[in-house]
Order: sequence, then C-alpha cells, then structure tokens
Amino acid sequence: MTIRQVSEKYGISQDTLRYYEKIGMIPPVTRTAGGIRDYQESDLGWVELAICLRNAGMSVEAMVEYVRLNRQGDSTMKARLELLQNQRQAIVERRDRIDRALERLDYKIRVYEDAINSGKLSWDQKHGDENGGN
Repeated sequence: MTIRQVSEKYGISQDTLRYYEKIGMIPPVTRTAGGIRDYQESDLGWVELAICLRNAGMSVEAMVEYVRLNRQGDSTMKARLELLQNQRQAIVERRDRIDRALERLDYKIRVYEDAINSGKLSWDQKHGDENGGN
C-alpha cells in the first residue's frame, strides 16, 4: 500500500506516518527498489499498534522504547510485557477517574432534571453538595 492509501485507511496524515517512522514509533517501512514506501501487512500491524497505543495515552518515548525492544528480539519480551502492563494499569486508573467523574455528572444532571420537573432544587449531602451544589 502507498502512504496515501495507509493515510486514508487509518485516518491519519501522511506526515504523521512519516513522523512515526522517523522517530521510531514504528519500524522502518518496507520500500520499493526506488525508495518509495510500500506498506506490507507487517508494516500495517505496526501502524495499527501505534494508533492503538497513542489512543491509549502511551507516551511517544514509551512507544519508541517498545519498538526498540521488539527489534532486539525475544530476549526483551519481559521488558516489553512490563511496558505494556504499566500502560494498561495507567489506562485502568484513568478509566476509574473518568467513571467517578461520570457518576458525579450523572448525579448532578439528575438533580437538575428533578428540580426542573418539581420546581425544587435539593442536593444530597452524600455527594457533598449541601452548600448549593454548584
């Protein structure tokens, strides 16, 4: 696949793909005899992983380290596993913070909806909104 096709397939710019390769977030892409990028299935797998890990909040530095370790071979499996486990834990912690924020917002939305329907705004002390709810 050409860089244009990959860009369109994944919805990321060609410049981003070049950047990922330049800094080592993905290994060097297969090239034609003329030096043109010719993405193979293995290259696409790396692009997909880079997109996934970026969406998961992994830092560029950690992604570069993961690729570097991968290219060193099986002797780095433990280090790669730890890197992925650490990222997973960070995502779980972020999800927990988001879940708590959603619960709080859902509560406030319910209170305001009830107040609009009943004409009376009433905050629950359990949620710490006894001083007006904000």
